[in-house]
Amino acid sequence: MDNKQIVLDFYEKVFNGWDLSYVDAHMKDDYRQHSAGVRDGKEGFMEFMREFIRKEPHAEIVKAIAEDDMVCMFFKCSFKDGTVAKVFDMYRLEDGKLAEHWDSVMRVDQIEQAAGNGHF
Repeated sequence: MDNKQIVLDFYEKVFNGWDLSYVDAHMKDDYRQHSAGVRDGKEGFMEFMREFIRKEPHAEIVKAIAEDDMVCMFFKCSFKDGTVAKVFDMYRLEDGKLAEHWDSVMRVDQIEQAAGNGHF
């Protein structure tokens, strides 16, 4: 699989399938995290995800872009309570595994889009 497909597969299995067993094989142990409130390492990610999946998230991918060892994901994230966010995630991959992560998240379910173009 190429880097973009690795990340797409990761989203489908982990974020949408809530299957944390997939993390071990596809994330480096020393995974670097740049997201507020999430610790470095595979275990830091797992701690975050154990709480996150209680909200029953679903990621609807809008665009996935890959260049060299970087993959950028833009998606709509919906939760069981009706909360909706637009999310940009960027990953650096190393040896076919997620090695580093950056993100930007904006809750949009209560924000009207001034230009009328929609959030997605």
